[in-house]
Amino acid sequence: MNVRYSIFTEVQRFRLWWVWILVLFVSGIAWYGAIHQIVLKKPFGNNPAPDAVMIMIWAIFGLFFPILFYSLKLVTEVRYDGLYVRFFPLQFHSHKISYGDIKNYEVRTYSAIKEYGGYGIRYGTNGKAYNVYGNKGIQIEFQDGKRLLVGSQRPEEFEQALETVIGRKTSEKRG
Repeated sequence: MNVRYSIFTEVQRFRLWWVWILVLFVSGIAWYGAIHQIVLKKPFGNNPAPDAVMIMIWAIFGLFFPILFYSLKLVTEVRYDGLYVRFFPLQFHSHKISYGDIKNYEVRTYSAIKEYGGYGIRYGTNGKAYNVYGNKGIQIEFQDGKRLLVGSQRPEEFEQALETVIGRKTSEKRG
Protein backbone atom coordinates (compact mmCIF):
# COMPACT_ATOMS: atom_id res chain seq x y z
CA MET A 1 0.00 0.00 0.00
CA ASN A 2 1.32 3.45 -0.91
CA VAL A 3 1.62 5.47 2.32
CA ARG A 4 1.61 8.73 0.35
CA TYR A 5 -1.91 7.93 -0.84
CA SER A 6 -4.34 10.37 0.74
CA ILE A 7 -7.76 9.11 1.77
CA PHE A 8 -8.89 12.63 2.72
CA THR A 9 -7.62 15.91 1.33
CA GLU A 10 -9.01 19.35 2.03
CA VAL A 11 -7.66 22.64 0.70
CA GLN A 12 -9.08 25.76 2.32
CA ARG A 13 -8.47 29.42 1.51
CA PHE A 14 -9.26 32.60 3.37
CA ARG A 15 -12.83 33.58 2.41
CA LEU A 16 -13.66 36.20 5.03
CA TRP A 17 -14.97 39.19 3.08
CA TRP A 18 -13.94 41.75 5.71
CA VAL A 19 -10.34 40.54 5.65
CA TRP A 20 -10.28 40.82 1.86
CA ILE A 21 -11.67 44.37 2.08
CA LEU A 22 -8.85 45.27 4.46
CA VAL A 23 -6.20 43.68 2.21
CA LEU A 24 -7.56 45.39 -0.90
CA PHE A 25 -7.89 48.74 0.91
CA VAL A 26 -4.24 48.69 1.99
CA SER A 27 -3.19 47.55 -1.48
CA GLY A 28 -5.29 50.30 -3.09
CA ILE A 29 -3.61 52.99 -0.98
CA ALA A 30 -0.17 51.68 -1.97
CA TRP A 31 -1.15 51.69 -5.66
CA TYR A 32 -2.69 55.15 -5.44
CA GLY A 33 0.36 56.58 -3.65
CA ALA A 34 2.81 55.03 -6.09
CA ILE A 35 0.92 56.21 -9.17
CA HIS A 36 0.42 59.68 -7.68
CA GLN A 37 4.09 60.14 -6.74
CA ILE A 38 6.06 58.02 -9.24
CA VAL A 39 3.96 58.25 -12.39
CA LEU A 40 2.29 61.67 -11.99
CA LYS A 41 5.33 63.17 -10.20
CA LYS A 42 3.16 64.72 -7.46
CA PRO A 43 4.24 64.21 -3.83
CA PHE A 44 1.93 61.84 -1.96
CA GLY A 45 0.93 63.22 1.46
CA ASN A 46 2.14 66.11 3.60
CA ASN A 47 5.51 64.50 4.30
CA PRO A 48 6.18 62.35 1.20
CA ALA A 49 8.60 59.47 1.31
CA PRO A 50 11.46 59.36 -1.19
CA ASP A 51 10.59 57.68 -4.49
CA ALA A 52 12.69 54.60 -3.65
CA VAL A 53 10.76 54.12 -0.39
CA MET A 54 7.45 54.65 -2.20
CA ILE A 55 8.41 51.94 -4.70
CA MET A 56 9.24 49.57 -1.82
CA ILE A 57 5.90 50.34 -0.12
CA TRP A 58 4.08 49.70 -3.43
CA ALA A 59 5.99 46.44 -4.00
CA ILE A 60 5.33 45.14 -0.49
CA PHE A 61 1.76 46.32 0.15
CA GLY A 62 0.52 46.73 -3.42
CA LEU A 63 1.91 43.51 -4.91
CA PHE A 64 3.53 41.08 -2.46
CA PHE A 65 0.96 41.32 0.37
CA PRO A 66 -2.17 40.67 -1.75
CA ILE A 67 -0.44 37.93 -3.76
CA LEU A 68 0.75 36.25 -0.56
CA PHE A 69 -2.71 36.51 0.98
CA TYR A 70 -4.33 35.11 -2.18
CA SER A 71 -1.92 32.16 -2.21
CA LEU A 72 -2.42 31.26 1.47
CA LYS A 73 -4.11 27.92 1.90
CA LEU A 74 -4.52 25.30 4.58
CA VAL A 75 -3.91 21.80 3.21
CA THR A 76 -5.02 18.87 5.36
CA GLU A 77 -4.34 15.27 4.35
CA VAL A 78 -5.18 12.02 6.08
CA ARG A 79 -2.76 9.41 4.76
CA TYR A 80 -2.12 5.89 5.94
CA ASP A 81 1.19 6.91 7.54
CA GLY A 82 -0.04 10.03 9.33
CA LEU A 83 -2.04 13.23 9.37
CA TYR A 84 -0.42 16.05 7.40
CA VAL A 85 -1.19 19.74 7.90
CA ARG A 86 0.42 22.56 5.91
CA PHE A 87 -0.17 26.30 5.80
CA PHE A 88 1.15 27.12 2.32
CA PRO A 89 3.31 29.13 1.51
CA LEU A 90 4.31 29.95 5.10
CA GLN A 91 5.37 26.37 5.79
CA PHE A 92 7.70 24.74 3.28
CA HIS A 93 6.79 21.23 4.38
CA SER A 94 3.71 19.61 5.84
CA HIS A 95 3.63 19.02 9.58
CA LYS A 96 3.24 15.26 10.03
CA ILE A 97 1.30 13.95 13.00
CA SER A 98 1.85 10.27 13.74
CA TYR A 99 -1.32 8.40 14.65
CA GLY A 100 0.42 6.85 17.65
CA ASP A 101 0.72 10.34 19.15
CA ILE A 102 -3.05 10.89 19.04
CA LYS A 103 -4.97 10.04 22.20
CA ASN A 104 -8.40 11.25 21.02
CA TYR A 105 -10.10 13.37 18.36
CA GLU A 106 -13.57 14.77 17.80
CA VAL A 107 -15.54 17.14 15.61
CA ARG A 108 -15.94 20.41 17.47
CA THR A 109 -17.49 23.83 17.02
CA TYR A 110 -15.17 26.62 18.14
CA SER A 111 -14.78 30.39 18.11
CA ALA A 112 -11.63 31.39 16.23
CA ILE A 113 -11.61 34.90 17.68
CA LYS A 114 -12.47 34.06 21.31
CA GLU A 115 -10.43 30.85 21.66
CA TYR A 116 -7.46 31.49 19.36
CA GLY A 117 -7.43 35.22 18.67
CA GLY A 118 -8.16 34.85 14.96
CA TYR A 119 -7.34 32.75 11.93
CA GLY A 120 -4.09 31.25 10.69
CA ILE A 121 -1.64 29.29 12.81
CA ARG A 122 -2.69 30.39 16.28
CA TYR A 123 -2.22 29.53 19.94
CA GLY A 124 -5.04 29.90 22.43
CA THR A 125 -6.79 28.57 25.50
CA ASN A 126 -7.35 25.18 23.85
CA GLY A 127 -3.85 24.74 22.41
CA LYS A 128 -2.70 25.31 18.85
CA ALA A 129 -4.99 25.83 15.86
CA TYR A 130 -4.71 25.77 12.10
CA ASN A 131 -7.75 27.50 10.66
CA VAL A 132 -8.74 29.81 7.82
CA TYR A 133 -12.52 29.98 7.82
CA GLY A 134 -15.61 28.89 9.69
CA ASN A 135 -16.15 27.49 13.16
CA LYS A 136 -15.89 23.70 12.84
CA GLY A 137 -12.93 21.39 12.91
CA ILE A 138 -11.28 18.36 14.45
CA GLN A 139 -9.95 18.79 17.98
CA ILE A 140 -7.01 16.44 18.49
CA GLU A 141 -5.73 15.54 21.93
CA PHE A 142 -2.23 14.08 22.02
CA GLN A 143 -0.81 11.46 24.36
CA ASP A 144 1.18 14.20 26.13
CA GLY A 145 -1.99 16.23 26.82
CA LYS A 146 -1.35 18.93 24.21
CA ARG A 147 -4.18 19.85 21.86
CA LEU A 148 -4.45 20.85 18.21
CA LEU A 149 -7.52 22.08 16.37
CA VAL A 150 -7.56 21.71 12.58
CA GLY A 151 -10.35 23.77 11.04
CA SER A 152 -12.41 22.07 8.34
CA GLN A 153 -15.35 22.78 6.08
CA ARG A 154 -15.92 19.00 5.95
CA PRO A 155 -15.31 17.91 9.57
CA GLU A 156 -17.45 14.76 9.44
CA GLU A 157 -15.55 13.45 6.38
CA PHE A 158 -12.27 14.38 8.08
CA GLU A 159 -13.30 12.46 11.21
CA GLN A 160 -14.42 9.45 9.13
CA ALA A 161 -11.04 9.37 7.38
CA LEU A 162 -9.28 9.39 10.76
CA GLU A 163 -11.52 6.55 11.93
CA THR A 164 -10.57 4.61 8.78
CA VAL A 165 -6.83 4.77 9.47
CA ILE A 166 -6.74 4.89 13.27
CA GLY A 167 -9.79 2.82 14.05
CA ARG A 168 -12.54 3.89 16.37
CA LYS A 169 -11.90 6.88 18.58
CA THR A 170 -10.04 6.13 21.79
CA SER A 171 -12.90 7.30 24.02
CA GLU A 172 -15.29 4.91 22.23
CA LYS A 173 -12.87 1.99 22.72
CA ARG A 174 -13.01 2.45 26.48
CA GLY A 175 -16.81 2.42 26.59
